[in-house]
Amino acid sequence: MKKNSAKLFVIAAPSGAGKTTLVKALVERNPDLRFSVSYTTRKRRETERHGRDYLFVDESEFLRLRDEGELLESAVVFDNRYGTSRSQVERLLAQGHHVILEIDWQGARQVRESMPECVSIFILPPSRGELERRLRGRRTDSDEVIARRLRDALGDMSHWDEFDYTIINDDLNTAIDELEAILAGGGASNRCSSPELRPRVADIVR
Repeated sequence: MKKNSAKLFVIAAPSGAGKTTLVKALVERNPDLRFSVSYTTRKRRETERHGRDYLFVDESEFLRLRDEGELLESAVVFDNRYGTSRSQVERLLAQGHHVILEIDWQGARQVRESMPECVSIFILPPSRGELERRLRGRRTDSDEVIARRLRDALGDMSHWDEFDYTIINDDLNTAIDELEAILAGGGASNRCSSPELRPRVADIVR
């Protein structure tokens, strides 16, 4: 891949849409892609590893990074802070790698302002009912937390039209194929302006 062809792809989604699974599968199928590991103040889960899943820092360290301009974007999600390392992204792009950011819509908006040449992609579940089923299927959260996540997810979905592309994650392999098409410069049917896509999205987000 030529260095001047490297692009930043920003992928966002509501909780439960399958974004993390999609991104991991995409990176596995495309070893030249680089995944930007985010900073977070959230406590590390047993299955997570520092430097692989997140860069785990405390509140004061996060605020220092933000105030010194090291964060390309930052947001508060479920009372925890998340942010993207500016230097990490710039270094990977300079090395000629496509870079994937997995962030929320708030962060995506900040990245578009800072790096308008980025390509932004929003992931949607196939329906509200399926979204709730997926959230409950995790079996890691209380009913109260699930209700909050569902409420916030419905609010997140209203921002889909701010993105360049939208993918409805009904079938994992199809969704990965659509992501790969976008990375290759195609994906016209997934453009948010697509007259075929908009009615399908309207049925989900209304």
